[in-house]
Amino acid sequence: MSKSSPWSVAADINPPLNHLSNIINLQESSLESSSPESPLIVGRHTLASRLIVGTGRYDTMQQMKDSLDASGADCVTVAVRREKLYERGGQNILDFLDLDRYTLLPNTAGCYTAVDAIRAAKLGREILRTLGNPGADWVKLEVLGDSKTLLPDPAATVEACRELAAEGFSVLCYTSDCPVTARRLKEVGAASVMPAGSPIGSGQGLLNPNNLRIVLEYLKEDDPNYPVIVDAGVGTASDVSEAFELGGDGVLLNTAIAHARDPVRMAAAMKHAAIAGRHAFLAGRIPKRLYGTASSPSEGVISTRPYGSETKE
Repeated sequence: MSKSSPWSVAADINPPLNHLSNIINLQESSLESSSPESPLIVGRHTLASRLIVGTGRYDTMQQMKDSLDASGADCVTVAVRREKLYERGGQNILDFLDLDRYTLLPNTAGCYTAVDAIRAAKLGREILRTLGNPGADWVKLEVLGDSKTLLPDPAATVEACRELAAEGFSVLCYTSDCPVTARRLKEVGAASVMPAGSPIGSGQGLLNPNNLRIVLEYLKEDDPNYPVIVDAGVGTASDVSEAFELGGDGVLLNTAIAHARDPVRMAAAMKHAAIAGRHAFLAGRIPKRLYGTASSPSEGVISTRPYGSETKE
């Protein structure tokens, strides 16, 4: 490298985030301009980005703000029961959320009974009505059954979903990857079913893609546009891409960004993984074959003899 080069060797290996974003944004904009892709519709909401991100577990409010911005999301989820409006330094989370840009999705994280989850959902609705945010009419429903694994309670989740849907909520239901439970949640009125890739915050990725394929098949067999959003367990960008390649309509994540060594850079990675995975699904992958298939024609070549072979007289 010449001495006049503006970048150091380390920068060549790990270039600045804004430089990477500028390059990828140019490629992304040209791809999206020629794509017939439609936005994600969930209940009464239309989302330009298919990535939904959380607001918890960041080191600072500013780090959260920058990460949300880098993710490209236009919907962020806030835990009604767990989220503190003010951090230790006295900063208010609402001062770092652009309510004109983001639709807030209140969630019932930390609830272990249907009664508690319903109460939290109603509290979230009142808070967002006061703020004038359009997210007041929907909720991400979580009813946990176990504090160690954070797996959902299927019966309580179905019960809470039924009641909230009857009261006019657009309910996005966090559930396991059980196809039977997923179908039952749709039957009781879930606006979207959100099967887990793996336990919340585990970073294990999609442990059972075959179950997710079945969930997608069951929920979309009579309604191809029914939104299925993969929620929980994402560890890195390839997990997001895989979820979309399977046919998921959206991905919701939090810890994978908030606890990354560089949350802002990871948020940007998640954004582009979502775009790549969705385009890959729409494009249609080639089938997997046991043997190789030549990518160029064999007709008209100069010789079909392997290089290095000798002609025998």
